[in-house]
Amino acid sequence: MTYNPEIHHRRSIRLKGYDYSQTGAYFVTVCVKDRHCLFGDVEQGEMMLNEYGHVVTKCGQDLTNHYAGITLDAFVVMPNHIHCIIVINNNVGAGLKPAPTDKRYGLSEIVRAFKTFSSRYINQIRNTSGIPVWQRNYYEHVIRTDKELNQIREYIVNNPRQWELDTENPLNIKGSKLSNV
Repeated sequence: MTYNPEIHHRRSIRLKGYDYSQTGAYFVTVCVKDRHCLFGDVEQGEMMLNEYGHVVTKCGQDLTNHYAGITLDAFVVMPNHIHCIIVINNNVGAGLKPAPTDKRYGLSEIVRAFKTFSSRYINQIRNTSGIPVWQRNYYEHVIRTDKELNQIREYIVNNPRQWELDTENPLNIKGSKLSNV
């Protein structure tokens, strides 16, 4: 089905007028298409990555090699989604990391690259060229305080231990074939 503005009313959660390429910390969640548990399982509160989960981890960690001035602060792969904190630091000329160009990349470009590279590698393994791995969009939140940063870090680190309660867990989604609700 193609996008029809009369039927589809997508509401942006982005901050109006905010420059998502500016220095800052961003909490990002990206979900697997149709919430399929593609990356492994949570066993006794620990995420056990399968081959696809390892690909996603590698692609996430590799972002810092492709984009000067970003740091992956916290990162977790769950069975059907990822959470991370991406820090964009545009002060790369100040002895932090040499920037190959003066080009500034926004959060959407960084997430697009992550989704593209991880999908490509997963589809190579599955021999399923062009099949979507990720849902169309992603959730992002601009982190504004150190307190908020630490709370989100804790949430990310503890996410596997909370899987039974997680809203992305298919067992907790109303209408899911796997749901007991």
